[in-house]
Amino acid sequence: MFQGMGRTQQDLLGALLYQAAGMSIDELADHLAVTRTAIRQHLAALERDGLIVRGATRPTGRRPEQLYLLTAQGRELFPRQYQMLADLLIDEVAGLIGRDALLRLMRTLGRKLAADMEQQVVDEARIVEHMNQVGYEAKVFFRSSGEPEIIAHNCVFHHLAAAHPEVCELDLALIGALAGGTVEHLECMVRAGHVCRFHLTRKPE
Repeated sequence: MFQGMGRTQQDLLGALLYQAAGMSIDELADHLAVTRTAIRQHLAALERDGLIVRGATRPTGRRPEQLYLLTAQGRELFPRQYQMLADLLIDEVAGLIGRDALLRLMRTLGRKLAADMEQQVVDEARIVEHMNQVGYEAKVFFRSSGEPEIIAHNCVFHHLAAAHPEVCELDLALIGALAGGTVEHLECMVRAGHVCRFHLTRKPE
């Protein structure tokens, strides 16, 4: 969760997690047993990365102390159980409405997501841009025939889709709505594929 981050910065973020009102440089230096200069350097780096922010100042009788707080982005570095909630919700919805209705719901959600992204049909390159904004790590690949495909190296709903294959319909509906056509799912990571590979067939003009 703290990939590429040093131990002192991890401990600093942990200290701020437990002190929601914020901590001063002096308090952090005492708590972590490091120098004020080192704390300043770490705070500058964490502030630059959007993980902490300067809060209020606190009167001390001398010079007011600047307090530092965790940002929402900083809090997200600590464990969350969104996956557990998503699993529970999908299970509950499937039990309430049935698998066929869950399929239709996923398709509806995919089309709604597409409508939020674009108001008109777009090409594969633009579709890949949208997919990469949410983490698909996708690219356009051209067959020997010159026909384009979309290849995604990351399935953003992989855990959910493994338990509930109906979730894949959201991806297909999203891509199809953006392209103004139908989508063939040629390879799927949930079905032991190395990537997710999509071929688009556009509706005739």
